[in-house]
Amino acid sequence: MTPEDIAQLPYRHCVGVMLANRDGQVFVGQRIDTPSAAWQMPQGGIDKGETPRDAALRELWEETGVTADLVKVEAETENWLTYDLPHDLVPKIWKGRYRGQQQKWFLTRFQGRDADVDIATEHPEFSRWRWLSPDELVDNIVPFKREVYTEVLKAFRARI
Repeated sequence: MTPEDIAQLPYRHCVGVMLANRDGQVFVGQRIDTPSAAWQMPQGGIDKGETPRDAALRELWEETGVTADLVKVEAETENWLTYDLPHDLVPKIWKGRYRGQQQKWFLTRFQGRDADVDIATEHPEFSRWRWLSPDELVDNIVPFKREVYTEVLKAFRARI
């Protein structure tokens, strides 16, 4: 695909979840499909007929095993945030139908214990996970998502 072809593609609508613990640290998972460092917060698509909030809670459960009763939704981004995939990834991800993602982000407060996190889900996305301080977050994320993570931090920092 040429850069011009990619520029004509739409964004995939999805959600992202910042899961913060009681100590103000943020959950990140290492993507299972990437051998190099590729940490991210839970995120995923919005199903037909699903609200962004419901999608966020579903994605959180699907990727971390954390159920809705173990979190409190504290905030959401006012606007949708977008990022573009690197051009070489566009044909490989989502069958080349999207140039990147347009995301609504939610800040959730974890009310459970670390033992309640279970990334060995039916369709695992993460090989390992950890808590990071907000100050470490952006530097540990894949470069093409850093601008969005910076915006998410800006939106939620005062509440983390």
